[in-house]
Amino acid sequence: MRIGVISDTHGYLTSQAVKSLKGVDLIIHAGDLDTPDILKMLNKIAPVKAVRGNMDRGKWADKLPKEEYITIGQVVIFALHDLYLLNLDPAAAGIHAVIYGHSHRPHKESKDGVVYINPGSASQPRHNYPPTVAIITISDRFLDIEFVEIAD
Repeated sequence: MRIGVISDTHGYLTSQAVKSLKGVDLIIHAGDLDTPDILKMLNKIAPVKAVRGNMDRGKWADKLPKEEYITIGQVVIFALHDLYLLNLDPAAAGIHAVIYGHSHRPHKESKDGVVYINPGSASQPRHNYPPTVAIITISDRFLDIEFVEIAD
């Protein structure tokens, strides 16, 4: 199963970002969509699980959870926007991956058997990083994570 991971779109989704997500089975948006139009566009590609970011405001955003458990086969993913708001021990909770955004920087690290993945920002990268999304390929309990640079 292929999962597209995107974050911090801030109301803007490039055609290259859309192209990079083609063919995924699910999209996880780690917050700061800024507009419900992003959800509509992403849902045309694949089903979407999205969490609310600090810039997501209004009635449409109130419907988004602040955090979400996503189970794919034997893999449990926990999504939230700001990693500093994580208020549980993912390893103790049986979580295999934590997906987050907020920093606008792509990042991947493993800690205590849990992989932490930030796809970076698809529209407003910071600190000289390019715009990116992440693609996770899940096979049994193995997660292969690839960062995809997208053109502006």
